[in-house]
Amino acid sequence: MSALDVARWQFGMTTVMHFILVPLTIGLAPLIAVMQTVWLVTGRPGWLRATKFFGKLFLINFALGVATGIVQEFQFGMAWSEYSRFVGDVFGAPLALEGLVAFFMESTFLGLWIFGWTRLPKIVHLACIWLVAIGVNASAYFIIAANSWMQHPVGATYNPETKRAELTSIWAVLTNVTTLAAFPHTVAGSVLTAGTFVAAVGGWWMVRASRQGERSDGGGNDGGGNDGGGNDGGGNDGGGNDGGGNDGGGKERGEIDLARTLFRPVTVLALWVMVASAAVLFLTGDTQGKLMFKQQPMKMASAESLCHTETGAGFSLLTTGTHNNCDSVQHVITIPRLTSFLATSTFDSTLPGVAEMQEHYEQTIGPGDYRPNLFVTYWAFRAMMGWSVGSGALALVGLWLTWKRRIPTGRAATWFSRLCLIALPTPFLANSSGWVFTEMGRQPWVVAPNPSGNPNIHLTVQEAVSDHSVTTMAFSIVVFAALYGSLYLVWFGLMRRYVIEGPLAHDDPDHAAPEQDAADRLSFAY
Repeated sequence: MSALDVARWQFGMTTVMHFILVPLTIGLAPLIAVMQTVWLVTGRPGWLRATKFFGKLFLINFALGVATGIVQEFQFGMAWSEYSRFVGDVFGAPLALEGLVAFFMESTFLGLWIFGWTRLPKIVHLACIWLVAIGVNASAYFIIAANSWMQHPVGATYNPETKRAELTSIWAVLTNVTTLAAFPHTVAGSVLTAGTFVAAVGGWWMVRASRQGERSDGGGNDGGGNDGGGNDGGGNDGGGNDGGGNDGGGKERGEIDLARTLFRPVTVLALWVMVASAAVLFLTGDTQGKLMFKQQPMKMASAESLCHTETGAGFSLLTTGTHNNCDSVQHVITIPRLTSFLATSTFDSTLPGVAEMQEHYEQTIGPGDYRPNLFVTYWAFRAMMGWSVGSGALALVGLWLTWKRRIPTGRAATWFSRLCLIALPTPFLANSSGWVFTEMGRQPWVVAPNPSGNPNIHLTVQEAVSDHSVTTMAFSIVVFAALYGSLYLVWFGLMRRYVIEGPLAHDDPDHAAPEQDAADRLSFAY
């Protein structure tokens, strides 16, 4: 492998592993703000416990997202210094806005939210988490604006003396039509991810809590056995802190109450959020796809393995062949004319193929191979859509099983609990697949040519990479792989631990915890 190959693998690895965390952070912040708002308006303690429970998981994800995101900033100077030199005058502006405005805003108010539960007025404390949600999404906007400029460079001119792109209008960069299409699509995908996460965790806990309560109530332990008068009844757990004393022991009865007053409402909220975000995701995806056909026709031709210009192009459901050699590509299952309709809203439009676009670039820019990896582009596009089935299945099944205030029981509960665990990773995989498609489909361009803009503003990966040896790049990718692997073990371990632990009793405002519980209340600043 060349230094360029290793540099691309390294940036791809660090970017995808960072982006796994990003959608959950973007989508979960407003969901937590909604939970806390509902608690403040209704006064129902279940919503407060849900706020703190998912807030703790949000903090873990946020911390790991910051740690992995910082590496991305250094990547531009380490492995891609020629890229930084070429675009630094333009690219630095939205990145500076993201750091100075959005990131500091979300970090400041997140700190106030973490430590301000007993120190700030309730309405002020609520405003903090809403400002965190606004800051997180503002941060996403500035990053997407920077990335969209690479997809469709505007608001800049090319200086032939310095051979650099120079900023002429920050407003044009921030209002790039590509940004305006990509931002709502990214946010909708993030909200769908967070909704799936909350619904999966909440649904799994709803079944678990309900079953724990049913087993205890059915076996008589609450009446006067060990749980009725022992540790749970009057000992360490305080005599029924989870809604108990009335059953003689309280804890098991509280588990059923927990399923109905906490996990079912939260799960239903998340399920409806999933439905709404999926609708927005579909509409914004259609808009972004049509725009991409205009701005980066090579990417979309590769996504369909459309090797030659075609009128009334069909949508390929299955294609065989190497995909990197158009002569071997065979479309096995195709929906006639659908790709033309997706591109232009008409079934008879003519779309350029990979071969014709390659000839066009050779004539207008010069010799070179301007085709992306057709195999990765084709299957990443379908993986992005295919993985979304997990969220769709969870939303439909979950809404059906919780309709009319029901809680799943029996075999339905077993299958729903399993579906929650199966569906949980699918939106993360869909987001990552979409990001791979967006970036790999643009290759070999780092800055893609603007069909209607300055013809000299473009840059390929060969022109953008730093002049490092293969040994240097190989050593750095090994270090990053070890570092990221360790961080992800920590992330997974913490998320798993606190999901299984569930909401803590001292998060209940009606729970008067003794002084010896003070250390527990400081866990993650709660």
